[in-house]
Amino acid sequence: MKANRPAVLREGVVAGALGALGVAIWFLGVDIVAGRPFNTPTPLGRVLLSILGGADRGPVVNTLVYTVFHFAAFGAVGIVASKLIHMARRMPHLTIGLMLFFVTFQLGFYFVALALSQFDVIGTLGLYQIGAANLIASIAMGWFLWRLHPELAGEFKAALDGHA
Repeated sequence: MKANRPAVLREGVVAGALGALGVAIWFLGVDIVAGRPFNTPTPLGRVLLSILGGADRGPVVNTLVYTVFHFAAFGAVGIVASKLIHMARRMPHLTIGLMLFFVTFQLGFYFVALALSQFDVIGTLGLYQIGAANLIASIAMGWFLWRLHPELAGEFKAALDGHA
């Protein structure tokens, strides 16, 4: 059974959007509680523009630039996750790869957050706040993909038991 490319893209984009939206809402809430709405995406947008060779464009543009990047990055991760799920349906032993993808994604995310915290890019955010956002994204994306592919439960069990 070959992976249906439109289904992979659609599932991945929706999963990524759910993860990105969860993170965005989380940090909007954190910023509002701190009395500084949009305090998280604004400096991240400024840094992103700087990396791309652009200048600081002010809070609104910085926030919009980062938001577009944020959703695109999560969309890419969602597409990779969806593609792995579709591949695992044909080759059940790849379900172990799904677990490795999840762990790698989590660790990579924390290392990036740790690196950014060294340069004061993320301001006063604590790693626990970033960890909470990452957990929200993982749950949202995982829930969506799991609901679309309930057969994964049996495939995970078979792969862990060595029967894949």
